[in-house]
Amino acid sequence: MQELFATLTPGTEEWRLAGLLDPARLPAHIAVIMDGNGRWAKLRGLPRAAGHKAGVEPVREVVETCARLGLECLTLYAFSMENWKRPRAEVDTLWRLLRYYLKAELPRLARNNIRLNVIGRPDSLPAQAFRELEETIARTAGNTGLRLNLAINYGGRQELTDAVNSILSEARRKGQLAGLVVDEEAITNHLYTAGMPDPDLLIRTSGEMRVSNFLLWQIAYAELYVTETLWPDFRKLDLLRALVEYQKRDRRFGGLTMGRTHSEVTEQWAETVPAGEPA
Repeated sequence: MQELFATLTPGTEEWRLAGLLDPARLPAHIAVIMDGNGRWAKLRGLPRAAGHKAGVEPVREVVETCARLGLECLTLYAFSMENWKRPRAEVDTLWRLLRYYLKAELPRLARNNIRLNVIGRPDSLPAQAFRELEETIARTAGNTGLRLNLAINYGGRQELTDAVNSILSEARRKGQLAGLVVDEEAITNHLYTAGMPDPDLLIRTSGEMRVSNFLLWQIAYAELYVTETLWPDFRKLDLLRALVEYQKRDRRFGGLTMGRTHSEVTEQWAETVPAGEPA
């Protein structure tokens, strides 16, 4: 939290919201459906490509904020398998922006100890974009802080299909196909996100109330936060609002209450805030 406070101005709304957060109850994994680039551009009489370009800055700000908060994982829905249906010019713009982001942000990723990862079927990307993505992944592989997952050429149903086919292939290779029983653990261990915690919080911008084939298995018990803010306008302040709202939730995972109420947690946390820090 101290790294975050170092970037905030005392007395601002960001400072106030950050002071409401209990560091012990931050989500380990946040997933974001970055929606609204096209509408943002349309409202300004601009081409859709302008919306995608404007969407780069909130990516930078959200990634850095999550790293400073000490979160374990952040997964951004960058390009779905269905997005190939969009006009060729728009799709080409998205690949150019990806290449720009990878080159421009590599020093920032290194400085913030962020490890880049990709989930989906990236081998279908244009060759140059795929090479640069692989290179950035390799160059950040030794970083030990936030794991930044870019969901590219991704689909939740396709992920489950790939997981089951991987289980079957592995069993066939080991001669264990006969009598094979597939359970939840087996599927989890063969997902693109194997070894990572499931998202605790799913954020969707632009006000749309759907999950759009994103992390269908992993978000089974995620807290959903939908904001009317279009992605190009989403900033650190919006992320902090989502986190404050998340910490108000009573996560029961299908059972009864997990313990103390939000007010009880808040009261105890307030007692631990050092003098001079926001409360």
